[in-house]
Amino acid sequence: MKRFLIKAYADIRSNRFLNVITIMTIALSILLVSVFMLFFENASRVLESWNQGGRAMVYLDSRFDPGMLIGLEKQLGDLGGIESSTFISKSQALERLKQEMGSKTGFFSSLKTNPLPHAIEITMVSYSSFDQVKALAEKIEALDMVASVEYGQGWLGRFLKIFNLFKMTGYAMCSLFLLIALFITANTVRLAFYARRTEVEIMRLVGATEGFIKTPFYVEGLFQGFLGGLMGVGILLAGYMTLSSGITQNIGSYVYVDIRFLSWQALGVILFSSTFLGWFGCFLSLKQILK
Repeated sequence: MKRFLIKAYADIRSNRFLNVITIMTIALSILLVSVFMLFFENASRVLESWNQGGRAMVYLDSRFDPGMLIGLEKQLGDLGGIESSTFISKSQALERLKQEMGSKTGFFSSLKTNPLPHAIEITMVSYSSFDQVKALAEKIEALDMVASVEYGQGWLGRFLKIFNLFKMTGYAMCSLFLLIALFITANTVRLAFYARRTEVEIMRLVGATEGFIKTPFYVEGLFQGFLGGLMGVGILLAGYMTLSSGITQNIGSYVYVDIRFLSWQALGVILFSSTFLGWFGCFLSLKQILK
């Protein structure tokens, strides 16, 4: 094995330009894939945290009377999927609003009646998808004394649409870039093979096996793939460290921001995929050349 590694290293040095182009192409492809994975991991975590113990406000009809609360809570419990519920009367809601408005409470002194409805704040159990949350909200909304349910459906629905669109675009672009990297890797191996055609023919004449001839090419492809993956992840890490600190400083004072780098599992998958990409490009090229 040591002999094959030395041979592959010598071949890479002799075809330095082609190998650098191949490694850079793989690095850029892996970088693009890693960027999408980073976005998907962070976005999925945000959605997951929202689904775990998500809250919703159930606004009650104007005909509702606090005496009906026990019956309504029983109906909510029968639906399932609700971890806890807290009744908020219209007077409590008005007091909360006054506290939140602080000094701007002059408006409330002009009100003759309390315009706010009774409401129930519920905490849902953990759901794996937005559709399940939506289905439960529709069931609650269908109850007799319920006027509407607010669970962030507006912004969350729009976010999910953008997220799904971005995911489809990401899949298409990642596939395209990986195909380009595969093509360039295969082409590099082909050019390296033609540059050493005489050497290969001599090896065949002296009885060298196909495995002995192919192994240095495979080692070269594995090396290209692994190094390209390592470079792609390294560039992503540098960009992440630069941008994440700026985002946290600028936006962190307004909203909670928790951007994390790729998990060890994801990094393992990326490096394995890039190494496999290098090997597979070599395999396709040699299969066509050495028929």
